[in-house]
Amino acid sequence: MEELKINPRLLATVTLAGACPRCAWIRLHYRGDMPFQIPMPGIFISIDAYIKRLVRGSLGSAGKLPDWFPEIGKVKGMVPEDELAWNRFFRVEPDLRATLRGTPDDIFQLEDGSFHIVDYKTAKFTEAQDALFPIYDVQLNSYAYIAEATGHAPVSALSLIYFEPQTDMVHGKRAGAPPAGAWLEFRATRKKAPLAVHGRIPGLLTRARELFDQARPPKGTAGCGDCRKFAEVWGLLS
Repeated sequence: MEELKINPRLLATVTLAGACPRCAWIRLHYRGDMPFQIPMPGIFISIDAYIKRLVRGSLGSAGKLPDWFPEIGKVKGMVPEDELAWNRFFRVEPDLRATLRGTPDDIFQLEDGSFHIVDYKTAKFTEAQDALFPIYDVQLNSYAYIAEATGHAPVSALSLIYFEPQTDMVHGKRAGAPPAGAWLEFRATRKKAPLAVHGRIPGLLTRARELFDQARPPKGTAGCGDCRKFAEVWGLLS
């Protein structure tokens, strides 16, 4: 049985209700992406990295989180970044011959010894973001599932931290902006995610394993846009 290597976002994408089975099978066998998928713009990766440096720098130098950071409980420290790296933060499921591996944005240790996992999102919290919440929910619970196996337990809370760009204008200028240069402020807003690790993740991993083991892709969902794109590309190649 071939080993299944899967990350939290892919686990959510291929197993949640409404996912097209055919597209899920393709994603599991093709690096987690669709062949025509556009990668995430590098600017968002840069912003996430900058936020992490700000947060860790403040906790290291001032002994507290930045004043603009949402309330997440009494924090006494953070899990070192190298312990959250791809080659260390994973969980092996021998019975499924599967490895769940990912890199959470940050994990805080609270004063009671428990851990609070957060994921940063550079976006306004809109209805479109709300529609993506089930994916983020599985991601965070997957991180908690991995954390249990890597010595970062118990996990007591999961949160999304939205960094929303403030774009209100006054007479054609950004309110409060410095007199020269372009300037953009981000406001941090927290959204809690329910902690339901063992009630969800093992079952989703089993579902992903079943899809992965199918010798041929299953029938797609009627009206699936990605299936239509595949058919059009195949038609051109044929």
